[in-house]
Amino acid sequence: MEVSLDTNPNAAAPDARSTAAFTLIEIMAVVIIIGLLTTIVGAAIFNQVDKGRVTTAGAQINSLEGVLELYRMDNGRFPTTEQGLEALVRAPTGDPAPRNYPPGGYLKGGKVPKDPWGNPYGYESPGQRNVHSFDLWSFGADGANGGEGTDADVGNWEDGGGAS
Repeated sequence: MEVSLDTNPNAAAPDARSTAAFTLIEIMAVVIIIGLLTTIVGAAIFNQVDKGRVTTAGAQINSLEGVLELYRMDNGRFPTTEQGLEALVRAPTGDPAPRNYPPGGYLKGGKVPKDPWGNPYGYESPGQRNVHSFDLWSFGADGANGGEGTDADVGNWEDGGGAS
């Protein structure tokens, strides 16, 4: 068995470029790619958050519809437009006065919830779309009548369109 040791004093030291390392350009390329991917994923997540708010508005409207039906069963009618949704947390003092208003009102917490965008729900009785009951709606993300996508109004009517 023969072992050879290279003891040549003239052998060159390894080149600094031949060691395993990343260049600045490679690192910058990776950072740019990560930034682009984060932007794409972030936009998709925000879109899902907006869709979730629309769904939440619909669920809150359905819940408020049920509470308004309880009010009608107890008092023989829905609150007037002037009495509004506040009639669910405080007994209205004007006409028509409620007949059987429960202590503490109809909503826990003593306040009417706001829509997912922080705006009050719209209420009209009798409604323009539901002439035998009431219209209940949120103006959506833009807080204004009409709109498309997440800016569209969410209401308790069949077509889901905006309230007038």
